[in-house]
This record gives sequence, C-alpha cells and structure tokens, in this order.
Amino acid sequence: MDEKQKKEYQEYVKQVTPTHNLWLQMLKAFVVGGIICVIGQAILNTCAGMGLDKDASGGWSALLLILMSVVLTGFNIYPSIVKWGGAGALVPITGFANSVAAPAIEFKSEGQVFGVGCKIFTIAGPVILYGIFTSWVLGVIYWILKLMGVM
Repeated sequence: MDEKQKKEYQEYVKQVTPTHNLWLQMLKAFVVGGIICVIGQAILNTCAGMGLDKDASGGWSALLLILMSVVLTGFNIYPSIVKWGGAGALVPITGFANSVAAPAIEFKSEGQVFGVGCKIFTIAGPVILYGIFTSWVLGVIYWILKLMGVM
C-alpha cells in the first residue's frame, strides 16, 4: 500500500466514523437514568403510602421496573431508549432485564430449547455466573476467617 492509498483510506475512515459529543451523551445518560430513578422512587413512595415496609416496597419497585423494561423491550421501545440514553438506560436494573429479554425475543423463532433456552442468557449469563461465583468465593473467605476467629 503506497502513501497515497494510505491517505485516501484514512480520509475514508474519518468520513464513515461517527463522531460523538461526550458531554451530550453524558447529559442524555443522566436524564434517562434520572427518569428511571424517579419512576423507581415513585413506586417506593406509593408502596410506602400503602403501608408496606421498606423491604417490601423495594421488592415491588424492582419487580415493577423489571416488568416495565421487559414489556418495553417486547414492544421494541426500550432499544430506542437505550440508543438515545446510552448507559443511563443500560446500567440500572432495567438494562439487565432488557439484556435477558432481548435475546429471548430475538431467538424465539429457533424454538423454546435451542432458541430461547440457549440464547436467553447470552448477555446476562456472564454477569450472573461471575456474580454467583464471586459471592461463593467471598462466602468461603468469610467462613474461613470466622473459623480462625478473625471475624
């Protein structure tokens, strides 16, 4: 590849590479994440107003946020929210629910076992696996330290 071809290729790459405004992306993520948090807080406040304790209210809040995320994923709305809001939509529990529901919907045509069953945890599987494994390792360390009398 001569120098002229390299320069032309670099110009081409520059033209087709999307440019991003970091501050605008952070603002959008903040807005979307904030809206999700406000919805969660509204659910918490509603549950508390109905007489539920803090733990029960938190459970209902998580459950309803997950349900809303899965329903919006099913209607192909949540991917648009993610595209606009980025990490603001992916980081909360709603993003995790979306990462489980989206492959299940995408691969349902391949059947219940080889489609949904095999692909449902494509994205969320490693998170679940390493979360459980880390919990187990920390539990073993805690148990050993307790046996030694350190804790």
